Amino acid sequence: MDFTGEVAVVTGGTRGIGRAVAQRLAQGGATVVATYHENKADAEATEQLLADYPVETAVKQFDVAKHEAVAATFEVITERYGTPTILINNAGTVANSLLVRLSPERWNRVLDVNLSGTFYCMQAATKQLLQSEQEDGRIVNVASVAALRGWAGQANYAASKAGVLGLTRAAARELGSNGIRVNAVAPGYTDTELLESTGGHESEVAENTASGRLATPEEVADVITFLASDAATYVNGEVLRVDDGLVL
Repeated sequence: MDFTGEVAVVTGGTRGIGRAVAQRLAQGGATVVATYHENKADAEATEQLLADYPVETAVKQFDVAKHEAVAATFEVITERYGTPTILINNAGTVANSLLVRLSPERWNRVLDVNLSGTFYCMQAATKQLLQSEQEDGRIVNVASVAALRGWAGQANYAASKAGVLGLTRAAARELGSNGIRVNAVAPGYTDTELLESTGGHESEVAENTASGRLATPEEVADVITFLASDAATYVNGEVLRVDDGLVL
Protein backbone atom coordinates (compact mmCIF):
# COMPACT_ATOMS: atom_id res chain seq x y z
CA MET A 1 0.00 0.00 0.00
CA ASP A 2 1.27 3.44 -0.91
CA PHE A 3 1.50 5.93 1.97
CA THR A 4 3.93 8.31 0.29
CA GLY A 5 3.47 11.86 1.57
CA GLU A 6 1.48 10.78 4.63
CA VAL A 7 2.45 11.61 8.21
CA ALA A 8 1.41 8.81 10.55
CA VAL A 9 1.32 8.71 14.35
CA VAL A 10 1.13 5.28 15.97
CA THR A 11 0.53 5.34 19.72
CA GLY A 12 1.92 2.36 21.56
CA GLY A 13 4.02 1.98 18.45
CA THR A 14 7.15 0.44 19.91
CA ARG A 15 6.01 -3.15 20.42
CA GLY A 16 3.42 -5.71 19.39
CA ILE A 17 0.68 -4.59 17.03
CA GLY A 18 1.81 -0.97 17.14
CA ARG A 19 5.35 -1.76 16.06
CA ALA A 20 4.06 -3.95 13.21
CA VAL A 21 1.79 -1.11 12.04
CA ALA A 22 4.63 1.41 12.22
CA GLN A 23 6.76 -0.85 10.04
CA ARG A 24 3.95 -1.39 7.52
CA LEU A 25 3.40 2.36 7.19
CA ALA A 26 7.11 3.10 6.86
CA GLN A 27 7.41 0.37 4.26
CA GLY A 28 4.62 2.11 2.35
CA GLY A 29 6.48 5.42 2.34
CA ALA A 30 4.89 7.32 5.23
CA THR A 31 6.68 9.54 7.69
CA VAL A 32 6.11 7.60 10.91
CA VAL A 33 6.13 8.75 14.52
CA ALA A 34 5.81 5.86 16.97
CA THR A 35 5.00 6.78 20.56
CA TYR A 36 5.54 5.01 23.85
CA HIS A 37 4.99 5.58 27.55
CA GLU A 38 7.97 4.25 29.51
CA ASN A 39 9.72 1.18 28.04
CA LYS A 40 12.95 2.69 26.71
CA ALA A 41 14.40 -0.65 25.59
CA ASP A 42 11.48 -1.28 23.24
CA ALA A 43 11.61 2.33 22.08
CA GLU A 44 15.29 2.07 21.17
CA ALA A 45 14.76 -1.25 19.39
CA THR A 46 11.87 0.19 17.37
CA GLU A 47 13.89 3.28 16.51
CA GLN A 48 16.58 1.04 15.03
CA LEU A 49 14.04 -1.03 13.09
CA LEU A 50 12.36 2.03 11.58
CA ALA A 51 15.73 3.52 10.65
CA ASP A 52 16.09 0.76 8.04
CA TYR A 53 13.30 2.29 5.92
CA PRO A 54 14.08 5.11 3.44
CA VAL A 55 11.63 7.51 5.11
CA GLU A 56 11.71 9.90 8.02
CA THR A 57 10.82 8.18 11.30
CA ALA A 58 10.89 9.06 14.98
CA VAL A 59 10.00 7.71 18.39
CA LYS A 60 8.36 10.04 20.92
CA GLN A 61 7.62 9.51 24.62
CA PHE A 62 4.44 10.68 26.33
CA ASP A 63 1.54 9.34 28.36
CA VAL A 64 -1.66 9.26 26.29
CA ALA A 65 -3.66 9.56 29.51
CA LYS A 66 -2.31 13.09 30.07
CA HIS A 67 -4.32 15.60 28.01
CA GLU A 68 -1.76 18.41 28.07
CA ALA A 69 1.09 16.06 27.13
CA VAL A 70 -0.89 14.73 24.17
CA ALA A 71 -1.79 18.21 22.89
CA ALA A 72 1.79 19.45 23.24
CA THR A 73 3.27 16.41 21.50
CA PHE A 74 0.93 16.67 18.51
CA GLU A 75 1.89 20.32 18.11
CA VAL A 76 5.57 19.35 18.09
CA ILE A 77 4.92 16.56 15.58
CA THR A 78 3.07 18.95 13.26
CA GLU A 79 5.80 21.57 13.47
CA ARG A 80 8.56 19.03 12.81
CA TYR A 81 7.01 16.60 10.31
CA GLY A 82 3.78 18.19 9.07
CA THR A 83 0.14 17.62 9.93
CA PRO A 84 -0.55 13.98 10.85
CA THR A 85 -2.91 12.52 8.24
CA ILE A 86 -3.00 9.06 9.80
CA LEU A 87 -3.53 8.30 13.48
CA ILE A 88 -3.42 4.76 14.84
CA ASN A 89 -4.63 4.65 18.44
CA ASN A 90 -2.97 1.49 19.67
CA ALA A 91 -1.72 2.43 23.15
CA GLY A 92 -3.42 0.32 25.80
CA THR A 93 -3.06 -1.36 29.16
CA VAL A 94 -4.65 -4.05 31.29
CA ALA A 95 -5.12 -4.38 35.05
CA ASN A 96 -7.24 -7.49 35.50
CA SER A 97 -9.28 -8.14 38.61
CA LEU A 98 -12.62 -9.67 39.52
CA LEU A 99 -15.35 -7.05 39.73
CA VAL A 100 -15.79 -7.24 43.51
CA ARG A 101 -12.04 -6.76 44.01
CA LEU A 102 -11.47 -4.15 41.31
CA SER A 103 -9.97 -1.07 42.92
CA PRO A 104 -10.83 2.45 41.75
CA GLU A 105 -7.15 2.90 40.86
CA ARG A 106 -7.15 -0.10 38.51
CA TRP A 107 -10.48 0.91 37.02
CA ASN A 108 -9.41 4.49 36.41
CA ARG A 109 -5.97 3.71 34.96
CA VAL A 110 -7.37 1.35 32.32
CA LEU A 111 -10.15 3.77 31.37
CA ASP A 112 -7.70 6.69 31.36
CA VAL A 113 -5.28 5.01 28.97
CA ASN A 114 -7.57 2.97 26.74
CA LEU A 115 -10.55 5.30 26.39
CA SER A 116 -9.54 8.80 27.46
CA GLY A 117 -6.15 8.40 25.79
CA THR A 118 -7.83 7.47 22.52
CA PHE A 119 -10.11 10.50 22.81
CA TYR A 120 -7.24 12.88 23.63
CA CYS A 121 -5.21 11.73 20.62
CA MET A 122 -8.21 11.84 18.29
CA GLN A 123 -9.03 15.36 19.44
CA ALA A 124 -5.46 16.59 19.04
CA ALA A 125 -5.04 15.03 15.60
CA THR A 126 -8.42 16.30 14.42
CA LYS A 127 -7.65 19.85 15.51
CA GLN A 128 -4.40 19.76 13.54
CA LEU A 129 -6.19 18.40 10.47
CA LEU A 130 -8.98 20.98 10.57
CA GLN A 131 -6.47 23.81 10.91
CA SER A 132 -4.46 22.59 7.93
CA GLU A 133 -5.20 22.42 4.23
CA GLN A 134 -5.34 18.63 4.29
CA GLU A 135 -8.48 17.33 2.66
CA ASP A 136 -8.57 13.94 4.33
CA GLY A 137 -7.48 12.10 7.43
CA ARG A 138 -7.69 8.56 8.69
CA ILE A 139 -8.05 7.43 12.27
CA VAL A 140 -7.97 3.76 13.24
CA ASN A 141 -8.67 2.83 16.85
CA VAL A 142 -7.51 -0.49 18.22
CA ALA A 143 -10.31 -1.93 20.35
CA SER A 144 -10.75 -5.60 21.28
CA VAL A 145 -13.19 -8.46 21.00
CA ALA A 146 -13.46 -8.04 24.78
CA ALA A 147 -15.74 -5.10 23.96
CA LEU A 148 -18.09 -7.48 22.15
CA ARG A 149 -17.81 -10.57 24.32
CA GLY A 150 -16.32 -9.73 27.71
CA TRP A 151 -14.29 -11.98 29.97
CA ALA A 152 -14.34 -12.51 33.71
CA GLY A 153 -11.75 -10.36 35.42
CA GLN A 154 -11.70 -7.73 32.67
CA ALA A 155 -14.60 -5.43 33.50
CA ASN A 156 -12.39 -2.35 33.24
CA TYR A 157 -10.73 -3.47 30.01
CA ALA A 158 -13.99 -4.52 28.33
CA ALA A 159 -15.67 -1.27 29.36
CA SER A 160 -12.79 0.81 28.02
CA LYS A 161 -12.76 -0.97 24.67
CA ALA A 162 -16.56 -0.83 24.36
CA GLY A 163 -16.20 2.90 24.90
CA VAL A 164 -13.68 3.04 22.07
CA LEU A 165 -16.23 1.46 19.73
CA GLY A 166 -18.88 4.01 20.65
CA LEU A 167 -16.38 6.83 20.30
CA THR A 168 -15.35 5.52 16.88
CA ARG A 169 -18.89 5.43 15.53
CA ALA A 170 -19.81 8.86 16.92
CA ALA A 171 -16.62 10.46 15.59
CA ALA A 172 -17.14 8.92 12.16
CA ARG A 173 -20.56 10.55 11.91
CA GLU A 174 -19.21 13.86 13.18
CA LEU A 175 -16.03 14.09 11.13
CA GLY A 176 -17.02 12.45 7.87
CA SER A 177 -18.11 15.72 6.30
CA ASN A 178 -14.61 17.06 6.96
CA GLY A 179 -13.03 14.21 5.03
CA ILE A 180 -11.85 12.36 8.14
CA ARG A 181 -12.60 8.64 8.31
CA VAL A 182 -12.70 6.93 11.70
CA ASN A 183 -12.69 3.15 11.97
CA ALA A 184 -11.71 0.51 14.49
CA VAL A 185 -10.36 -3.00 14.63
CA ALA A 186 -11.27 -5.52 17.31
CA PRO A 187 -8.45 -8.05 17.55
CA GLY A 188 -8.86 -11.37 19.28
CA TYR A 189 -6.02 -13.19 20.98
CA THR A 190 -2.80 -11.84 19.50
CA ASP A 191 0.75 -12.90 20.23
CA THR A 192 1.92 -9.79 22.10
CA GLU A 193 3.56 -8.97 25.42
CA LEU A 194 0.24 -7.54 26.64
CA LEU A 195 -1.48 -10.89 26.16
CA GLU A 196 1.45 -12.74 27.65
CA SER A 197 1.20 -10.62 30.80
CA THR A 198 -2.34 -11.85 31.45
CA GLY A 199 -1.61 -15.54 30.74
CA GLY A 200 -3.74 -18.68 30.68
CA HIS A 201 -5.43 -18.36 27.28
CA GLU A 202 -4.23 -21.55 25.59
CA SER A 203 -7.42 -23.59 25.97
CA GLU A 204 -9.65 -20.65 25.03
CA VAL A 205 -7.68 -20.12 21.82
CA ALA A 206 -7.54 -23.81 20.96
CA GLU A 207 -11.26 -24.40 21.51
CA ASN A 208 -12.83 -21.18 20.22
CA THR A 209 -10.88 -20.00 17.19
CA ALA A 210 -11.14 -21.54 13.75
CA SER A 211 -7.42 -22.18 13.39
CA GLY A 212 -6.65 -22.86 17.05
CA ARG A 213 -3.78 -20.38 17.14
CA LEU A 214 -2.96 -16.82 18.13
CA ALA A 215 -2.90 -14.02 15.58
CA THR A 216 0.45 -12.48 14.80
CA PRO A 217 0.85 -8.72 15.24
CA GLU A 218 1.52 -8.50 11.51
CA GLU A 219 -1.86 -10.07 10.68
CA VAL A 220 -3.66 -7.42 12.73
CA ALA A 221 -1.41 -4.70 11.29
CA ASP A 222 -2.45 -5.66 7.77
CA VAL A 223 -6.10 -4.92 8.59
CA ILE A 224 -5.23 -1.64 10.31
CA THR A 225 -3.15 -0.42 7.39
CA PHE A 226 -5.96 -1.38 5.00
CA LEU A 227 -8.33 0.90 6.92
CA ALA A 228 -5.72 3.67 6.84
CA SER A 229 -5.19 3.32 3.10
CA ASP A 230 -6.87 4.59 -0.04
CA ALA A 231 -8.26 1.09 -0.53
CA ALA A 232 -10.83 1.88 2.19
CA THR A 233 -12.05 5.34 1.14
CA TYR A 234 -15.72 4.34 1.54
CA VAL A 235 -15.27 2.57 4.86
CA ASN A 236 -16.22 4.78 7.80
CA GLY A 237 -17.52 4.06 11.30
CA GLU A 238 -16.72 0.38 10.82
CA VAL A 239 -15.42 -2.13 13.37
CA LEU A 240 -13.49 -4.99 11.79
CA ARG A 241 -13.01 -8.06 13.93
CA VAL A 242 -9.64 -9.78 13.57
CA ASP A 243 -10.43 -12.74 15.80
CA ASP A 244 -10.56 -15.91 13.68
CA GLY A 245 -14.22 -16.45 14.59
CA LEU A 246 -13.69 -16.05 18.33
CA VAL A 247 -16.93 -14.22 19.14
CA LEU A 248 -19.25 -16.33 16.97
